Amino acid sequence: MKKNIITILLVFIIPIFAYVLLTTINSNDAGSVNAKTCKPQVIKFTSAMCLDCQTMNKIMKEIYPKYKDKITLTEIQVQDNKPETQEWINKYKVNLVPTIIMIDSNGNQVRRIEGAIPQNEMDGYLKDLK
Repeated sequence: MKKNIITILLVFIIPIFAYVLLTTINSNDAGSVNAKTCKPQVIKFTSAMCLDCQTMNKIMKEIYPKYKDKITLTEIQVQDNKPETQEWINKYKVNLVPTIIMIDSNGNQVRRIEGAIPQNEMDGYLKDLK
């Protein structure tokens, strides 16, 4: 009888506990994009099927490394079906990709870029983000 109870606990209780623990960890990660930080943030909404997104990805790969210590970059793939992604899309009212949201160190949105822009213009925006 005791073996049955232990088996039931192992089969049902431990997975439920693990699920709750993992869900809590993931929800804290999702909130980090929205939380105020001491570093400015760039949130890039992108898609693998978008040519302008690919252009902006190349530009960001070239210029972001010199800002990586000063600015947090978060890339959100809009085509994935995660609930957190849909929350971010709704929060920032993203209707097209690429959309780049720039948030200052106080948590205020300071710039919104929709579509592709030249590399020197993006570099200037990142340089001015504080």
